[in-house]
Amino acid sequence: MKRPVHGGNLVWAAEQIGCPVSSILDFSASINPLGPPPSVLAAIQGALDSLQHYPDPNYTQLGKTLSQWHQLPPEWILPGNGAAELLTWAGRDLAQEKQTYVMIPGFKDYWRGLQAYGANIVPVSFPWQTPNALNFLDRFQDTDAGIIINNPHNPTGQLFTRERLLPVLERFKLVVVDEAFMDFVPPAQQESLIPLIADYPNLVIVRSLTKFYTLPGLRLGYAIAHPQRLQKWQAWRDPWPVNSLAVAAGIAAIKDEVFAQQTQQWLLSAREQLLTSLSQIQGLTPLPNFVNFLLVETQIPSSQLQQELLQMYRILIRDCLSFETLGDRYFRVAVRTVEDNKKLLEGLSDICAE
Repeated sequence: MKRPVHGGNLVWAAEQIGCPVSSILDFSASINPLGPPPSVLAAIQGALDSLQHYPDPNYTQLGKTLSQWHQLPPEWILPGNGAAELLTWAGRDLAQEKQTYVMIPGFKDYWRGLQAYGANIVPVSFPWQTPNALNFLDRFQDTDAGIIINNPHNPTGQLFTRERLLPVLERFKLVVVDEAFMDFVPPAQQESLIPLIADYPNLVIVRSLTKFYTLPGLRLGYAIAHPQRLQKWQAWRDPWPVNSLAVAAGIAAIKDEVFAQQTQQWLLSAREQLLTSLSQIQGLTPLPNFVNFLLVETQIPSSQLQQELLQMYRILIRDCLSFETLGDRYFRVAVRTVEDNKKLLEGLSDICAE
């Protein structure tokens, strides 16, 4: 089996060491360890009878719930089979432009959607290690091109402010902003472009509900854009891309404000504790950020660390071989519970001390 491009491939990890998938502690996928919320599990249980019927092709109830949440008309929102499906249609849209700028390092799945439709991809190095890293966007003046931006950025966790992105909206013909991790940013610090969507017909925002609410196996996301663009995407894709259980789960998740507050409170302290503890391990330098994962510079090759953690402790971390310019010098870990984080720290401490 090939080395995975994404995190969370427990089948691959289990095959490497010959163990059951259930015995692996997964730090490679940046998923909220507190969920799924009980309200969501109850909603799924209550929706089992709906499996006897086709889903509503317009996802009316989910659309209404999302529209109330974001204070937008329902026709400005398109639910999808995870953010990945919606990024496919974003790739098709971007491929119609003269060229599309893609940041490196960055989420590799953008390339999949763009290459599938023959886009002219222009990789752009993101100088994330420099003091004024976010100023690199100022050099782009190409009004005939498209660009896709990850905010907060994966894998560095850096956050672009609205002010830094406004000039990009003015200069580019199509701007796709992937906000998959925005829900993990403290509410007072979030920099979502959703409040600007009505003013920019060239803006598309893609969001995920699977990471924050711990539903990666169910697949649910949504896009926000001008209705004409979303109608075009709807015509491109297969009917019923979102299943009935995902619809029920999404409605319940969005309404569960208590779970959202619990997650924000947990993350603030858990991330800081993990960051501090990792920085005390010789040979590791974790980088502070705003989200539920940490990028860590390592003196030991990350692929070696990954294999040794798997073999000795059945812990899976994300190497950064699929992120251009990072390679074996970095790895990424999710922020998990205190107990889980302790196991990771013990394993890394032992390996790095050898």
